Amino acid sequence: MLFQTRIGAVLHERYEIERIIGQGGYGFIYLAHDQRLAGRKCAIKQVSYDPSFPPALLQEARDQFMREATVLARLDHPNLPKVSDFFSIDEVDFLVMDYVPGDDLRALLAKVENGSKFLPESEVLDWALQIGDALTFLHTQDPPILHRDIKPSNIKLTPSGIVKLVDFGLVKLLAPGEVTITIMQGQGTALYTPLEQYGGESSHTDARADIYAFACTLYHLLTNTPPANVRDRFLNPESLAAPRAINPNISPKVEEAILWGMALHPNDRPKTVRDFIKALTGESTNRLRQLSGQAVINGNGRLGSLEIKLAWLAGGLTFLSLLLTIIHNL
Repeated sequence: MLFQTRIGAVLHERYEIERIIGQGGYGFIYLAHDQRLAGRKCAIKQVSYDPSFPPALLQEARDQFMREATVLARLDHPNLPKVSDFFSIDEVDFLVMDYVPGDDLRALLAKVENGSKFLPESEVLDWALQIGDALTFLHTQDPPILHRDIKPSNIKLTPSGIVKLVDFGLVKLLAPGEVTITIMQGQGTALYTPLEQYGGESSHTDARADIYAFACTLYHLLTNTPPANVRDRFLNPESLAAPRAINPNISPKVEEAILWGMALHPNDRPKTVRDFIKALTGESTNRLRQLSGQAVINGNGRLGSLEIKLAWLAGGLTFLSLLLTIIHNL
C-alpha cells in the first residue's frame, strides 16, 4: 500500500499539503502552499519504492533519485515546470516543482469530443513546436534526458497559451554504459509507449522513444482517437488507421510526419526531434528520410514506384557489371 501524506501536513518545515492532484504507481502528486513564499503554489511528487526491493537495490534507486533530482533542478526552460527543491522523509523521497495552472490536453480533447469536433491543426502544431523545443532541450543535455511518458494528460495548457510538459515521473538519464533504474516505477502509458520501452531497464531506449510517444500524442490530439497499442500494431499493422481517414482536415504533410514518428522500429523514425518538427512544418519527409539514410516510403508504408524502379535498375546494372567481368576473365 502506498504511503500517503496527510492533508494539512507541513513537509520539510515549509510545504503545506492542500490536496492530491495526481496518483500513480510511484505514489502521489500534491498541491502545496509554500509557507516561505506567500502565495506560491507548488506541486510535490512523492516517490515511493517497491517494498520488495532488497536493501542494496533500494539504496541504488534512492541514490539515482538524488542524482536525477539534482540534474532536474538545474534545468530551466519555458515549456518545463521548474524543479525547485527535493528532500527525503524517512523512506520516502519528494520532488518539488512549480505548479502549472490550466487544463491538460486530455481534458481539452474530452471537450471537443463531446462536441463532435476536432482540434484545429494550426493550434496543435503550435503546441507541437513548444513541446518539440522542450524535448530538444532535454535530449541535448549532457547526459541526455528522456521524459518517457509523453501523452496528452502530461501536457498542460496555461491560461497564457503556453504549453508545458509536466510529470517527470519517468525521466531517465542516459549515462553511457551505466545500468539505470526507473525510479518512479513503470514504463510509460501503453497507448503511447514504443515497443523497445517494454523491455524494462535492460532495453536500449533513446530520444526516438520520446519521438514515438510525441507522435502518438499528436495522432490522438488531431483525430480524437487513441493510437493503437504498439503490440497490437506489431501483430496486425492494419490496426492503426491513417489519421486522414479519421479527420480529413489533417494536411498530408502532417499525416506523413506523424506516421514517420510512429514507426514501429526506432531506426525507421526521425533521429531527432528537430527532424520530426521539420517534417511536421512542411519539409519533405522523404527528403529527411534520405538525409538520415532511411528508405523512402509512400503513405501506405511501402517503397514508392520510382524507388522500386531505381532499385531494380541498380540491381540490373550490378548484375551486368558482374557478367562483363566474368566474360573478360574467360
